[in-house]
Amino acid sequence: MKSSIVATLSLILFLGSCSKDKMPSSTDLDNQLRQNIRNASPDGTLEYYILPNEKDLSAIPQEPKNPLTEVKVKLGNMLYFETGLANKALFPESNGTYSCSTCHIAEAGFKPGLYQGIADGGLGIGIRGEGRYINSNLYSEAELDVQSNRPLTMVNVGFVKATMWNGSFGAGGVNEGTEAVWNDEDGTINNNTGMLGIEAQNMEGVHTHRMDCDEELLTQLGYKEMFDEAFPEIPVEKRYTIETASLAMSAYIRTILSTKAPFQDWLKGDNFAMSNDEIQGGILYFGKAQCYQCHFEPNLGSQEFHRLGAKDMYERSSFNAFPTDKRNLGRGGFTLNPADNYKFKVPGIYNVGDTEFFFHGASKTSLRDVIEYKNLAISENINVPTDSLSSKFRPLGLTETEKEQLLKFLNISLRDPDLVRYKPSSIFSGNCFPNNDFISQMESGCN
Repeated sequence: MKSSIVATLSLILFLGSCSKDKMPSSTDLDNQLRQNIRNASPDGTLEYYILPNEKDLSAIPQEPKNPLTEVKVKLGNMLYFETGLANKALFPESNGTYSCSTCHIAEAGFKPGLYQGIADGGLGIGIRGEGRYINSNLYSEAELDVQSNRPLTMVNVGFVKATMWNGSFGAGGVNEGTEAVWNDEDGTINNNTGMLGIEAQNMEGVHTHRMDCDEELLTQLGYKEMFDEAFPEIPVEKRYTIETASLAMSAYIRTILSTKAPFQDWLKGDNFAMSNDEIQGGILYFGKAQCYQCHFEPNLGSQEFHRLGAKDMYERSSFNAFPTDKRNLGRGGFTLNPADNYKFKVPGIYNVGDTEFFFHGASKTSLRDVIEYKNLAISENINVPTDSLSSKFRPLGLTETEKEQLLKFLNISLRDPDLVRYKPSSIFSGNCFPNNDFISQMESGCN
């Protein structure tokens, strides 16, 4: 009898050791995370944070003046990677060598692999964009097409009504009452399109990044028929333009959704999508770490602007970034209201760990550093005293274990591992993409 009891206990222990590291959905950890999410959710539900399927166009947030259609999204997908649109380069030798995806790379979470993106004036790509460098044989630093703020992700940007770190692009919402500054004296801001964020930004961005197209070029590249299918309501004389191209690209960008992230699977009922440590990290995110206070919308960003005291781009080795750049003022550089100075937009954070540069000035180079910075809540910017920081940015008192758990939630649970599904297999021009310069061709094996 004694031996049979011992055998039974041994069998139970053996079976227990072979089970998964998580109990089913009724575990205390799962329930605690669910409760924390409900408490943080604007509508009190878990469903609020479930992203729409990228194929269900009717469920995706969209600009009423640019309704999503399958053919428009497909066209925008091609144009986003189409190097043939880059025909306004500063030097003719660079025409046709870059695209929108040069600086928003799928493998890098639709961000640059470097702290700055270099479109016109750059060479090479590396694996995730980290190998991009200046074409110094042709371009001086001042001639490069670069931005003095860290480029933001295109993932889940359909939920963003006012884009850029200062929220300058997009009509309505937080930009109601700012119409007087929509067009500034040097022409660097022009979001007076009456459209939401990404459409407004792209209308200006395609010109800023030295792209253009017309009926002749689109016919040559092979896109004319797709423009006819995507924009039948637009008169022919206005149909084949960089403006309609930007609308198509905006439609495509709205479908870039991180629906394969483990947190999304967990929200949909897969109780084994996240490890115990990741769930503990999620509990912290929606609890003690207070991430949800600012990152509370479906894309885990928000339309808010906060003063966190991070350093500016000019404080590290960078191109065309200066202490006098009004982008350093954040929201205040756009609204011209001193009360908004040094406040920056709350970005969405899915796939945030796909690159190693964080904040508007790329002042942090690891997620661990970001967590440490937010845990201490001490300004590192000489222009921003610690006592002037956002009321939502206060010391957290996280333990080392809690920091590691939060890191796992951010780096693993919020990472869609298959963003390359949003890349086309080829583009109509037959060019290499995302870059078509001779160095990128060699590095990508494209010819």
